[in-house]
Amino acid sequence: MKHILKCVKCANYTLNSQCSCGGVASTPRPAKFSPEDNYGRYRRLAKAAALKERGLL
Repeated sequence: MKHILKCVKCANYTLNSQCSCGGVASTPRPAKFSPEDNYGRYRRLAKAAALKERGLL
């Protein structure tokens, strides 16, 4: 079963892993939410560090 993918470069939808524009296609859906997320703390710390690096936090 194939899933629909969205091109990162041109935002078109495709069934292939590579778009016709040459961009990479990835899944357009977010990750499944779980209240028992074991790695959520690390993701939030990494996001905060990235925002501080860009001067937005």
